[in-house]
Amino acid sequence: MAQSRRQQVGRWGEAVASRYLEKRGYQILARNARTPYGEIDLVARQKDGCLVFVEVKTRTNSVFGLPEEAVDARKLKHMVAAAEAYWLAFLEQHPEIGDQSWRIDVIAVQGKPGTKVEDIQIEHFENVAS
Repeated sequence: MAQSRRQQVGRWGEAVASRYLEKRGYQILARNARTPYGEIDLVARQKDGCLVFVEVKTRTNSVFGLPEEAVDARKLKHMVAAAEAYWLAFLEQHPEIGDQSWRIDVIAVQGKPGTKVEDIQIEHFENVAS
């Protein structure tokens, strides 16, 4: 099935965010992880073991506002529920992890496929909810 332009931009933004995190030492564990409460764009692990659930918002321009403005209280509530569901399933598969911490981040990407790397704007908002 062909992706819409919006889906293509979203997938591109997720790839940009993934590379951004990897360059900062994060290990990407999952992309587009499905839970009963919705999809988690990226699941990553920091060097200290903290699990990070990442919502990626991408905009090609600012006509409809900044990407991070699309993450409202309702979206945060769904993100927390999805992260908790993923976390519980993850712990069942990896009981050795024990009491490791987790958090929710938002990465806002401004640009579009074909944009030169130096022209892509990325904002990383850490621990927006946990």
